[in-house]
Amino acid sequence: MSAFLPILTLATLFCGLVAGIAFIFATVIMPGLATLGDRDLLRSFKAIDRVIQGNQPLFMVAWLGSALLLGTATVLGFASLSPLDRLLLLSALGAYLAGVQVPTIRVNVPLNNELQRQDLDQLDDQAIARLRQTFEPRWVRWNWIRTWVAVATTLTLLVLLLRL
Repeated sequence: MSAFLPILTLATLFCGLVAGIAFIFATVIMPGLATLGDRDLLRSFKAIDRVIQGNQPLFMVAWLGSALLLGTATVLGFASLSPLDRLLLLSALGAYLAGVQVPTIRVNVPLNNELQRQDLDQLDDQAIARLRQTFEPRWVRWNWIRTWVAVATTLTLLVLLLRL
């Protein structure tokens, strides 16, 4: 169990970072972009996403590291935990993968990629308006889901750490 506690602590920190990233998008970035016209919102989001898709190292370490650390902590601690603590850890892992990582892979990243493929200067105003309507509401809805699941995961892991 010697490596379990530091890895669980790091997993909690990284899940908290992801919760913070998603929270900032949900409460500041997307509402701010929502005040822009269609073309400006799409251009601005593309610029932000290019930084992320350019494999911004700290972002990538936090986002991917959170899942890897949480999975590693689950493997390392599973056999030595009490039934309740095991349930907390498995619940955190399952919720985090299903509610944060899977929606990212299945919804948000594909929406981002579709937007990146668009040449916004070549689209007329109606096409830009349709693109925004296809992109923004779905992206925002799923980001809120990711936000609350990441927050709940972090809280669950904090409870687990306090119990150990």
